Amino acid sequence: KMGNAESNAYRNHLSRFLPEEQSDIDGVFDTLSGSSGSAGAKNGKATKKTAYVQEPLPEQMTIRLYNGMKSIDLTGKSSALSEQIAKEQFVIFMSNLLKGNADEKVTIIMRMISKTEGPVKGKQIQEFTEDLITSVVHVLNYRKELRGWNSENTRDAASGVKALASQLLSELKLADGTKPVGPQLMEANFDQSVIEDWVYRVPQISVFLSVVIRQGLHVLHSLPDQTKDTLNLVPGCKGIKGRGLVSLFDIPSIMYINSHLPAELQHKWQLLFSSRLHGESFSQLCGHIVNKGPCIVILKDLDGYIFGGFASHSWEVKPQFQGDNRCFLFSVFPSLAVYTYTGYNDHYMYLNHGQQTMPNGLGMGGQHGYFGLWIDSDYGKGHSKAKPRCTTYNSPQLSAKEDFTLDAMEVWAVGDLPESAGTKGKKSILDADPQAQALLEMAGKSRQSEGLREPLEEDEDDD
Repeated sequence: KMGNAESNAYRNHLSRFLPEEQSDIDGVFDTLSGSSGSAGAKNGKATKKTAYVQEPLPEQMTIRLYNGMKSIDLTGKSSALSEQIAKEQFVIFMSNLLKGNADEKVTIIMRMISKTEGPVKGKQIQEFTEDLITSVVHVLNYRKELRGWNSENTRDAASGVKALASQLLSELKLADGTKPVGPQLMEANFDQSVIEDWVYRVPQISVFLSVVIRQGLHVLHSLPDQTKDTLNLVPGCKGIKGRGLVSLFDIPSIMYINSHLPAELQHKWQLLFSSRLHGESFSQLCGHIVNKGPCIVILKDLDGYIFGGFASHSWEVKPQFQGDNRCFLFSVFPSLAVYTYTGYNDHYMYLNHGQQTMPNGLGMGGQHGYFGLWIDSDYGKGHSKAKPRCTTYNSPQLSAKEDFTLDAMEVWAVGDLPESAGTKGKKSILDADPQAQALLEMAGKSRQSEGLREPLEEDEDDD
């Protein structure tokens, strides 16, 4: 009877996969078992030391996946004594992690965090989460799925891995609803129900696991309905290739910030402005970002803090606030976080230049003189005066000091550029807004100059 019950469970798990998925899973299992080259292959078992897995995935993650597969209890089988993974364990593992709910995922995740039964410590969850994020960056790079980003044109991923892991761990709640922080978090014990709640509330964990399994084991990675969750994990990158520029972003922070953008803007980022490429000039900044659709502004102060904001609308030079409640502020370093609107006021975004009566500069959130994020038109100075919190976004002070000196700044257009941007014959905001135009003429760019409207670079296809 046990044999039947168990094969029923196996059949139920197998039935979650489409026929072509089933053959994909069979093939991967055969490859895994085959490359062990031992008697394991003949028994339809896969062993831990499999060269096939170790290249796309770091060894730590390979061991965690192995422990997750081993943890699947095949009732009435003496598999516990064997080093090898049975095909049923492999299929149930795939089914639970790729097709299961939080409840089904969590038992396996618990064993991937720690081989021993019972609650796990915050420190162990942190190590697992850091391994998971490291493996996602590693495997996407290995499979050439980083879509124009790479280790040469982004900041070192190691600090980003730690920052993103800390951000995801900050969502861990103990059974009484409190969120432990710092040393308490590291030492606290978390049982299965708490981890289940966390996996349910923090979708990145499931998405990252899915990427590690699909791309790491190369299973179900090409089937269209399976790639939706990972489709916009990393946006396509345009405008940085061949310019010798290292972005202020690292790959983990790109994935995290991108996940907070409106869905229709997550597929592509295009560099519009970099102080390192275009010079430290406010009029240059305006000339590159006005009328280019939704943008991400990111900057670094002289103390090394990196932070910015998402502008939901095209920037326009005018003395009024603009944008809507999709705007947000964020921090990338020393910590990674996103701060969304509070409903307190509508001071989402502001850009003004060359006016006597109103402040001149670029700002987001708060109010005149007390912005959550402000870059003065006297380029190079800024402030983040948000004590105790910015009214618009509930963000803390983002810079190291309230009044900061700017070290570098970038602006990225997200999603597709608006029709009017860079298209000849269309009325551009520069034609419509005499102030902006006069300003650009002062900056030595005549109206006829196409240099003003930089050619859109299409050199980077999402290959």
